[in-house]
Amino acid sequence: MRAPICALVSVLFAGSSAIAAAPMAPSDIQAAFFNGQPFTASTPGGTQFKMIFTPDRKMTREPLGKSGYKGSGAWKLDATGFCTSWARAKATCFTVIPSGENKWLVQKRATTIATTIAVWSK
Repeated sequence: MRAPICALVSVLFAGSSAIAAAPMAPSDIQAAFFNGQPFTASTPGGTQFKMIFTPDRKMTREPLGKSGYKGSGAWKLDATGFCTSWARAKATCFTVIPSGENKWLVQKRATTIATTIAVWSK
């Protein structure tokens, strides 16, 4: 009885690690999102923005509801993802991880832990 349960637990853990997606390459992020086409960004708190990243390294965001602030800034690719500089804010760097059909997790990079700050969708 114990052996089948252990086998099931092993299969579940093996399957969950296989599901974890690798971060997108910077060139893939640029091709998918930084092409001037709008997409939606949702914060963990539920605020949604229309985002536009243009090929000339500019970006804008516009809230889709009553909360959030309109903004503009600049983006650049780096070795593992991309960095943004919004008006009057220091640069912050991120990775993008596929998370299902037409969904991507945007994670802020830190020295030890990555924190999801938005979900992008098309």
